[in-house]
Order: sequence, then C-alpha cells, then structure tokens
Amino acid sequence: MQVILALASEFAPMKITAIETILLRVPYSAGGSKDAHAWGGAAWSTADALLVKVTTDAGLVGWGEAFGYNAIPATRVAIDQIIAPLCIGRDPLGIEALMQECQQKLHIFGRGGPLIFGLSGVDIALWDIAGKAAGQPLHVLLGGCRTPRLPCYASLIRYTDPAVVAANVERALAQGFVHVKLHEIEVAPIRAAREAAGDEVGIMLDVNCPWSVREALDMAARLEEFNLRWLEEPVWPPENAQGLADVRALGGIPVAAGENCATLHDFQHLFEAQAVDFVQPSPTKMGGVSELRKVFALAAAQNVTVMPHSFYDGPGLLAAIHLNAALGRGSLVEWRFFDLEAPLFGEMGIPRDGSIAVPQGPGLGADPDPAVIARYRAG
Repeated sequence: MQVILALASEFAPMKITAIETILLRVPYSAGGSKDAHAWGGAAWSTADALLVKVTTDAGLVGWGEAFGYNAIPATRVAIDQIIAPLCIGRDPLGIEALMQECQQKLHIFGRGGPLIFGLSGVDIALWDIAGKAAGQPLHVLLGGCRTPRLPCYASLIRYTDPAVVAANVERALAQGFVHVKLHEIEVAPIRAAREAAGDEVGIMLDVNCPWSVREALDMAARLEEFNLRWLEEPVWPPENAQGLADVRALGGIPVAAGENCATLHDFQHLFEAQAVDFVQPSPTKMGGVSELRKVFALAAAQNVTVMPHSFYDGPGLLAAIHLNAALGRGSLVEWRFFDLEAPLFGEMGIPRDGSIAVPQGPGLGADPDPAVIARYRAG
C-alpha cells in the first residue's frame, strides 16, 4: 500500500475512463464424463469467464475477473449498470477508498453475490493498474515474494464414477501433483481415489455444502479411514459457522471453508466460531485483492492457514498466485484440473511438476491473449 501512496503523489492524476465486461466461453476437457448434477444442474461444455477491463486516461489498462458460472449475467449487469458509473472518472490508484465507498453505497443491495463479485473484478483490475504504474509485479506491492514457485493441488471436477475418479487421480500424479482435491459426495469414488493415490498423496474433499450437521458427522465417520487433509464445506447452509465448528470439533477431520464468504467480516465470523482449520477466500467473489490481503492478516492472528479458492483460469488465478507468494504461509495454489482449448495466458499460469511460477511482470504479470479473447468472446 505504501507503494501505491507513493505512486499517487508522484504521478499526474489519472482517471478511470472505461470499464468493460467481456464474456469468454472456452471449450475444455477434464478427463472423462462430468456429473451433470454437480454444479448448477448442467455439465458445462465450456469454461466461462467474465473478464473486467479497466482503462485509464494515462493509457494504462488493468484486467480483472469477476466470479461467474451461472451468475455471469447478473454479475455483468451489476458491473455495467451499477458499479461502473460509480468508478468512471475516479483515481485508479485510490483503490481502498474507492472500493470502500462502493461497498458502502451499494450495501442495500446485499453484502455478497453479483455486486461483490463485480467489485472483486474491478478491484483486481485496479491492482493490476497499480502494479503497472509502479513497474512492479503485484506481489511486490503486497510485500514481496519468498519463492519463485508455489506448490499446487489439482482440483478435479465431480465424476461420481469411481473408475473415472481413479483414472484422473492417476493422471494428476503423472503430471507431478502430490496434492489432489476431489468434489465427490459418495464413499466409493473417494475410496477409489485413495487407492489410486496411495498413502503419501494429500487428498482433500470439497462436497459443496450438501449436508446437515448430523449428516456431515455421519459422513465424517465413514471418511475417516481415507486420511483426508481437509473436508471442505460439509454443511448447509454455508454461513452456518457454528455447524462447521461442530463438525470440526467432533468429526475427526480438519475442516475448510470460506469460498462462499464475502468481505472481511464474514471471515471474522468463521474465526470467532473456531469453525475452520483452513480458510478459503475466493478473490473473484469476496472483494478482490483489497479484501483478501486483509483475510491473510486476520487468519495469521488466528493461526489458520489461508488456501485461496481459485477454481478459474483468468486474472483471478494470477491474483491468487501473487497473494499466496507474498502473504501465504503453507498455502497451496488451487489449479483447476482442466485441459483448456486455449489458455488465456499461454504457458503462464500453468503448473509444471506440481508447482506454478510466480509471475514477475508488472501488475498481474501478463495481459490476456487478445487472440484468445477474439476467438472465444461470447459477448
């Protein structure tokens, strides 16, 4: 933040002149048939992303990403019609003040969901601009980078079929991953994953909020033999912090959650309830870089490890990498285990041998490939 303050005093005043949303739909494969009922009731054939392009009168352009999937139409309206008018003409380096003002002015529309998703995308783009203005990568603005590469985990989709799960675990191991996350909700595919991985591989399980506390405890007893590194979001609804705390205290498996939290105060509730061993803020849906860096500080005071949710491939992933590099302690990078038809950043942001390089270019480290945008733009 001191770097940004220095820039604000040294540079002639800049203004935001345009905020544009870009919908991309990039075909992908994921190693087998997908469970059509896993997320949103459809087996997506494309990896959809909502990019946010912020342009300034100084010629600097920043790129962000707002959480999307089935929420993309609503998030896009929030940015185009509500958030952008508040930001046009404002100083792009006054990030904290502008984001705080937007949150306060828009709080009557809700403290999560598409509006916060939209603010997240704008915030990431503004930090990209700040890094470019400074001629420094984002991790320098956040305090520096301790290592040139970060360990990753392969985050698989839900397959349901035990044989397909086992095959994809083996595929991840062959690519050098030693940590794998499943999205299964039945015992048989989880057993198949552990048998395929062996005892030394870290297996995490994200079940996406399906159970009551009683059901979660019953499942935890059945899952204990698989030595999971964590059980992620086992309780419905996701804001039931006390329910998560009960599963953590009685279930015998470390608990992870936070993907569905928005802004710093939701995370404060998790910590007050002693609900999590690992906290998982998602930069594209909880306020962007500005909020996520505060969660790192809050988690450190609670002795909780931050494992940012980054199940996407655009600027949100790069933001998560920079934050992990600068602020993480034992944090892993979540890598969506997709084979995209055209990666948005080419080789940058793709793991090798289970680790990923920290971008060293200004801002996020790279702009999206304009050829990929031109080919896969859907609106």
